[in-house]
Amino acid sequence: MGVYLKFLFTITLFVCVSIQAQVLPPIQGYSPEMYGADNQNWSVSQTENKYVYVANNSGLLEFDGETWQLYESPSGKMRSVKVIDNLIYTGCYREFGYWKRDVLGELNYTSLSQNLKVEFLEDEEFWNIIALDNWILFQSLSRIYIYNKTTQSLNIIDSDSIIYKIFEVGKVIYFQKVRDGLYKIEGGKPQLVSNHQIFKENYLVNLFNLNNELLVQTEKNGFYIFSKDNSLNKWDIPASNILSKVSVYRSKRLQDSSFIIGTRSNGILHITPNGEVDYTINFSNGLLNNAIHDVFEDSENNIWLALENGINCINVKSPFELYHDKDGKLGTIYTSIYYNNILYLGTNQGLFYKPNNDSSSSFKFIEGTEGPVWSLVSYQNTLFCGHNLGTIIIENGEIKNKIDINGTWNIIPIPNKSNQLLVGNYDGLSVIEKRNDIWRFKHKIEGFNTSSKFFEVVDNNIFVSHEYKGVFKLKTNTDFTKIIETKEEKSLEQGLNSSLVKFNDKLYYAYIGGVYNYNKSQEAFVKDSLMSGLFDNDTYTSGKLIVDAENKMLWNFARKKLSYISSGKLSSNPTVTTIPFSELLPHGLTGSENISHLNDQKYVIGTSEGYIILNLNKIKHKTFKIALNSIAVSDIENEFVQRIDRSKFTEFKNKHNNIVFSFSVPEYNKYLDTEYQYKLTGLYPNWSPWSSNPSIFFKNLPYGDYQFQVRAKVGDTLSENTETFSFTIEKPWYLTNVMVVVYLIGALIIIVTTHNIYKRYYRKQRESLMRKTARELELKELENKQQLMRFNNEKLRQDIDNKSRELGISTMNIIKKNEVLGHIKKELSNVNEVSQLKKVIGVIDKNLNNSDDWNLFEEAFNNADKDFLKKIKGMHPELTTNDLRLCTYLRLNLSSKEIAPLLNISPRSVEVKRYRLRKKLNLEHESSLSDYILEI
Repeated sequence: MGVYLKFLFTITLFVCVSIQAQVLPPIQGYSPEMYGADNQNWSVSQTENKYVYVANNSGLLEFDGETWQLYESPSGKMRSVKVIDNLIYTGCYREFGYWKRDVLGELNYTSLSQNLKVEFLEDEEFWNIIALDNWILFQSLSRIYIYNKTTQSLNIIDSDSIIYKIFEVGKVIYFQKVRDGLYKIEGGKPQLVSNHQIFKENYLVNLFNLNNELLVQTEKNGFYIFSKDNSLNKWDIPASNILSKVSVYRSKRLQDSSFIIGTRSNGILHITPNGEVDYTINFSNGLLNNAIHDVFEDSENNIWLALENGINCINVKSPFELYHDKDGKLGTIYTSIYYNNILYLGTNQGLFYKPNNDSSSSFKFIEGTEGPVWSLVSYQNTLFCGHNLGTIIIENGEIKNKIDINGTWNIIPIPNKSNQLLVGNYDGLSVIEKRNDIWRFKHKIEGFNTSSKFFEVVDNNIFVSHEYKGVFKLKTNTDFTKIIETKEEKSLEQGLNSSLVKFNDKLYYAYIGGVYNYNKSQEAFVKDSLMSGLFDNDTYTSGKLIVDAENKMLWNFARKKLSYISSGKLSSNPTVTTIPFSELLPHGLTGSENISHLNDQKYVIGTSEGYIILNLNKIKHKTFKIALNSIAVSDIENEFVQRIDRSKFTEFKNKHNNIVFSFSVPEYNKYLDTEYQYKLTGLYPNWSPWSSNPSIFFKNLPYGDYQFQVRAKVGDTLSENTETFSFTIEKPWYLTNVMVVVYLIGALIIIVTTHNIYKRYYRKQRESLMRKTARELELKELENKQQLMRFNNEKLRQDIDNKSRELGISTMNIIKKNEVLGHIKKELSNVNEVSQLKKVIGVIDKNLNNSDDWNLFEEAFNNADKDFLKKIKGMHPELTTNDLRLCTYLRLNLSSKEIAPLLNISPRSVEVKRYRLRKKLNLEHESSLSDYILEI
């Protein structure tokens, strides 16, 4: 039990130590949710067009660099896959055969075992496939099936014991019979190679050629060398101890002669050609699962792992390697330096260090450096640390000396003063000096108290850049103790995340507006067209320019790219080199980007999650090809979908005007972004914006001729080809030539019909117009008659009015006359001589009762209201002449007082007459007599 615990402790310690200090290549993970199939994957292979195929429990997985597609297994779980002559051979449960792509771009399966009428053993599955010349070997745990492609014949090798694996070394096929020995196949028959006890007691994982000898890898005991004299000896390498503590299931010898060891429960180990463990990768630092079922190296040296749960791809040849600070102990890295074989990292949490050649150790914290570290500078064999606390001198991972300054941003040499350094700090500029081999604070430069993060010295002038205040030119005295003159550079604008550096004796200022070079003769900053090409408004993230320690390269970070300027190899003219820098890569704090030289062509880039090692030797220019994978059309309701044979189908029915193009670049580098651009001549003549979408859907295209073009950009490299597909969408049925003839005939018929209709219409219109004119004349004549009638009526009304006036005048005259006569009669009645007066009174009475007055009045009244007397006489025949006379007076709306003189009676008598008239007219008590008379 103690031995077992010790073993577990050793394995755990090995894994943990490796995790702490490992710098790893980029790792991509494809989970079952991403590829849409079962968890377990067993084998990986690749075609010439770089598509990757994986044997999965559910079937065959195809990956074109953008999308996964599953082809269901023809029989049970798929255990093996091997691409041979661009055919994809697979082995399943009691089934083996191959897949071939048809003209529509889909894979179709052909069963070799059924065609050959193979009689399988019970529960037989095929775990390995090997090709050798014209033969293809399918290996199960009990048999090896040898298929001859030329003769299409089959030979079977049976085994009484388990056939664990099958190998091909130098065109010789080897296999192991468990607990029996190592065999090879000659003439289609098994032949024992060795029954050494090692071969009997161990499972063999793989065989390799090592200096014309057979290198044998066992599952649990590492490597052995099987010599030509049939001796078997341990391969003594540094990794032997580790290999004896893990269980290996698969392994692969890479093209660079190193080894990838896939274990059952500990992930993978990378072993260098000389037998050292370079790194280990497992679940805790990148893999989706620790159980490795297969290891495959693709055409671009990426390592594919078929896992118990998922698929991983490792970019071992990537120029980027990552150190991931998974515990967050380092923090965000602001600066770094490789000094005396020690890598120092200055972060927001302090200063850390680790010997670069010690891969087993982790970073250590230097006590007393808590807080942000802004810069690390090496000068005269001394390492200076620009810190929040001031300037700290570091030696062998410890603080040697501390110079109290109010926060140190950076430290640069002062020209012609080798023992003095200029320090930019939070409140201006200071000078430190070396006296008696000890660096000490000398003085603060008077006259400038602005925070100085970016500063340079040019001809006894100090240029200082401040993000919010701009660039200042400070003229100092000769001993750098005092600022004589301060001048703000008006030729520049201040900019966030700007920087000021000196490179190759030239002073540069960079911000979003570009890179400017200080022109000494003009005493102004002038835009540098070459340097400004480092970034533009679309790619700008920061104006931070970084000069390496040797002053040979000037670096800049931009969106999706890292650029550097160096002197040309064949001329002194500087050249700009751009390195694609994917947004998937960890990034540092904007404005605090940093890069430093490590060794050879390796550089350290600090990030917020650790750091990246950039190896310029691994940057190679590659060409890429884009593939138009499929074309599918559907109707307007997307109910009918058809994949298109590009070689035949170029004309689509009008209703099939929804077209989907799928394309991809089979590129598996995690930190190379692939983008696509397309245009559809006939509808969209210009190239579209770059997009990461590997398909485009054109919906409801109108009829016409089209040409679809698509190209790709991987990193900053355009694909060497542009895929093109020309097609035509037919006219709708109602716009075909036959229908056009029908339309012309129909139009002719319509024109003739319309002409006749219009003729008939205008004839009827003319007749209608004539009738209308006649009717208008009749109406005009009638209107004239009516007008004449109105004139006559008007004249009659005038006559009636005149008669009414005459009647009124007559009435008033009678009333007046009768009143006068009555008054005279009254006055005469008072005279004493009655005899003489009676004659005069008689004459007056005769005039008061004169019927001529009544007749005259009646005639005038009839002229004014001739129908009244007839109406009332007709309504009331019993009325007398006197009653009618009273009615006429009431009709004139006369009062009783006015009526009395006309009747030559008193007003009282008039009331009596009115009363009697009411009785004759049968009026109700409450009814008005006058109103009744007026209403008739």
